[in-house]
Amino acid sequence: MERDGVERLLDAAGADSRRLRHALTLLCDGQWWTLADLVRQSATSRRTIEELLRELRLERSGDRFRVPPTHSPDYQDLLAVAPPPEDPVAHLLSHYGPVLERLGELIAKAPRARHTLDHVAATPDTVLRRALLLGARFWLPGARLLCVGDHDLTSLAVKLVHPETDVTVVDVDERILAYIDEQDLGVRTRWADLRLTLPPSARDHDLAITDPPYTPEGISLFTARAIEGLKDDGRILLAYGASERTPALALKVQNSLSALNLTFDAIYPDFNRYFGAEAIGSAADLYILRPTTKTRPAAAARLDRAVTAIYTQGPQSIESTRTGAEPATSTADLLVGDWPKSFPQPRAKLTTWLTKPYAATLDSVAVAVPAGLESAIPRLLLATRATHVDLHLTEPPARLPAVLTTVYDCTTDGTVLHATRRPQPADPEDQVLRRILDHGHAKLANTWREALISLARAQGSTLTKNEARTLIRQAAPWAEDLTPLETPLHHLASLPAQVTTTIHALTTTT
Repeated sequence: MERDGVERLLDAAGADSRRLRHALTLLCDGQWWTLADLVRQSATSRRTIEELLRELRLERSGDRFRVPPTHSPDYQDLLAVAPPPEDPVAHLLSHYGPVLERLGELIAKAPRARHTLDHVAATPDTVLRRALLLGARFWLPGARLLCVGDHDLTSLAVKLVHPETDVTVVDVDERILAYIDEQDLGVRTRWADLRLTLPPSARDHDLAITDPPYTPEGISLFTARAIEGLKDDGRILLAYGASERTPALALKVQNSLSALNLTFDAIYPDFNRYFGAEAIGSAADLYILRPTTKTRPAAAARLDRAVTAIYTQGPQSIESTRTGAEPATSTADLLVGDWPKSFPQPRAKLTTWLTKPYAATLDSVAVAVPAGLESAIPRLLLATRATHVDLHLTEPPARLPAVLTTVYDCTTDGTVLHATRRPQPADPEDQVLRRILDHGHAKLANTWREALISLARAQGSTLTKNEARTLIRQAAPWAEDLTPLETPLHHLASLPAQVTTTIHALTTTT
């Protein structure tokens, strides 16, 4: 009889059979369930749920199933009568119906997940409950929150529930950054490939939240970047999930967190739910982590040995056998990235290249770009004022952003991108734009301000710093406190028109 097989599964699970009993309760409640919904609702791995389903007599309707109501009494003594423990903010959800509805629309219209970045969308009620938990545990008016990656759109949930919170998002996915800005909720967006750098403007936050790639390498990297972006007394909210079948993997991840000398203030089991990730039950715990005096040195040491392979899929997965670029010989003055040790030239790390300007004047630079770091190409070019830059890639490059044509003439030769710096332009508008882009590591608004003041002086008039700041703030309110290297591409694309606006306004002002 089917019951015998169910009992064997429950007996084998022992005290942890609570998950299976909850799934069995759902199947016996008369409702129809898809496999994905059953996995997510019970927070149990797909493989375990499939084992349970094989032992049951089910009736089906399309892709949905249930235990026939006539057979439900057979399992009554096996069911989990009490519901699973409520999370700490579930009772608040009923007060935020309109917010939950809007979040559902925002998530449905968001850019599609990229499997190479380990994207899995969280459910609307998950991101809402994250925002509610933040407000329940911390005082948010005036607080600064850093979202270390935000495919889930937690930043938007926080601004909808706690609009007085200062929220910044750093992400490698240009589509996500543009989509967040489109909502006009006051979230600051910054581009960053966290394997390379954290933007200078993403520091000194009170709180950080991240839902990183679920590998020990990904967890420790994103957490170390969160630490880098925090004040010493900050907190980190971290989503992480593992199958009930793989406690050893969870141990590796928790060991990587312990190696950062973090304390665990709280762990909320199965707090996060997802559309997908069925191998881990479409669920993840939510950790609240607190730094100690030993955390920052440990994070710095972790970042010094950062690796690019942190994902579970794609060319930068931890199991990928794909290697990075294998450059041929180069006569460049400086080599950036991973080059053969036999090459005699001076060299710099990719992380250093993006973090601070190279001290010496350079005529030529050759950059080795590993697979999976293609989104950094515009920034690698803007990080130098060398006359010639060769980027050695693992595949032919995609079309570069049009704004870079102000700085470079580019050609390609197979997998090598050759960029030659263009002469300084004669047109005043192009001069201002070029000056901004020539100072990739400097604060964009400051360079823009000085360029406007210089232009006004050349025209025989005067412009104060405050007047220049006002012109820039009116034309590009996003431009405060960030550098060209951390500026999302959609903002760089709008920069020429916004520079033109300030120059036209300059004539009126002066």
